[in-house]
Amino acid sequence: MPASALAQPAASETAPPPAVTVSGSVGLVSDYRFRGVSQSDKDMAVQGGLTVAHESGLYVGTWASNLAGWGTFGGANMELDLIGGYRRALAPNATLDVGLTWYMYPGGADKTDFAEPYAKLTGTAGPATLTASVAYAPKQQALGRWYRTGAEAAAGVYTDRGDKKDNLYLAGDGALPIAGTPLTARAHVGHSWGNDGLGPNATSVTPTGDYWDWSLGADAHWRSLTLGLSYVDTDIGRRDAAYLQPSFSRGQDGRGSIADGAVVVGLTAAF
Repeated sequence: MPASALAQPAASETAPPPAVTVSGSVGLVSDYRFRGVSQSDKDMAVQGGLTVAHESGLYVGTWASNLAGWGTFGGANMELDLIGGYRRALAPNATLDVGLTWYMYPGGADKTDFAEPYAKLTGTAGPATLTASVAYAPKQQALGRWYRTGAEAAAGVYTDRGDKKDNLYLAGDGALPIAGTPLTARAHVGHSWGNDGLGPNATSVTPTGDYWDWSLGADAHWRSLTLGLSYVDTDIGRRDAAYLQPSFSRGQDGRGSIADGAVVVGLTAAF
């Protein structure tokens, strides 16, 4: 047998998958929408994330974006999320993902940060991928109703300083590749339940108590790049938004809501 043959692995041998994998992405979006509400004052945002996953299903990660607009987050212009969870296959076409996200606002007040456990069930039906998710944040100061109105927040007059509230978010997502094209159609609908006022530093995850958000769009994929286009909207009307002016507005000037419909474009590179 030639020496070169001794150096070659058997045809049936394959390298085992790594025990730990690292993945991430960086992107630019025309508007950072969190559950339908703009967090970047309807302006562009730079975003990026990194995830380290173990073969056991455990993973940790981080994600960040710049901020602007309603509320000052205690002075922060950045959202930094710390994420930890566990992902497990329940069946060949079903996966359960449970974890916790810690929302942080570096440079802002500590009482604005909050923790939110989540669970996601993802399954496939033919070429379609469907995901049902729930996120429940237990009572925390960051979610409390410290102000009844944006006017009180602007004046620094607390309605209930130190109040704690919880928050529940249910959502459904669907993705369907369009055969013969690099496109994937996407749809999302979600519902939030929380406080109906403003929390510390005039912020709120659910600023009107409860509302719906939805989006419809498509992604185009090319190698590691994804170009996305979607229409995002909520059922928060101008009357409800005005109730929280000026904090719940574009530019905090009381002249326009940041929860109305908008077309959002994004370009993301994965690695």
